[in-house]
Amino acid sequence: MSETVKIHPSWKSALDEEFEKKYFKELSYFVRKEYGDGVVYPPPKDVFRAFDLCPFDDVCVVILGQDPYHGPNQANGLAFAVHEGVTIPPSLKNIFKEIESDVGVAPQQNGDLSRWAQQGVLLLNATLTVRAHTPGSHQKRGWEVFTDAVIKEISHKKEHVVFLLWGNYAKQKGVVIDRTKHLVLESPHPSPFSVHSGFFGCKHFSKVNTYLRTHSIPEVDWR
Repeated sequence: MSETVKIHPSWKSALDEEFEKKYFKELSYFVRKEYGDGVVYPPPKDVFRAFDLCPFDDVCVVILGQDPYHGPNQANGLAFAVHEGVTIPPSLKNIFKEIESDVGVAPQQNGDLSRWAQQGVLLLNATLTVRAHTPGSHQKRGWEVFTDAVIKEISHKKEHVVFLLWGNYAKQKGVVIDRTKHLVLESPHPSPFSVHSGFFGCKHFSKVNTYLRTHSIPEVDWR
């Protein structure tokens, strides 16, 4: 995969050294074998979709997820998102509820969040692939090292990016962020299992736009 990574040129340039590292080559071998041996999500063309829709220079917000969805026709390469026409997952339903409560607009009832990605929102899962019906199956194979490198690159080379860290896993992954030049917002995960412990009412979406506006960066239309 390191020789044939299909990713937006801005990210190819930013992460070129990462693609040549030993762990990434081992990860590439593992992922290629998994796709060959069984069903893996998302489809190969969507593995780096978050990067393709949101070039490095455009990143103004990062939302961190964990694994892609592991059910049929769900994972589309964007954290928390599904393709248009697919039933909206519970966590995304709760995200939409918080947006409506927070900023007073009703989001489109369409789970394909490419409309956010194209405004500079990087919807980044920590692990970019997963075996069908087997959550966590591609964890600890190298993806987390790669996505840590992505976060570090954004933190180091950019300014005034807002990072939304929902849940303990995302908070731990956010320890590499330079909080002196970026805004980090933390809350419980929007999952139905934890949402009532603080995700509802976190007002992250209005806080994102207030911060971006303060730094003369275009706001995100969360609809």
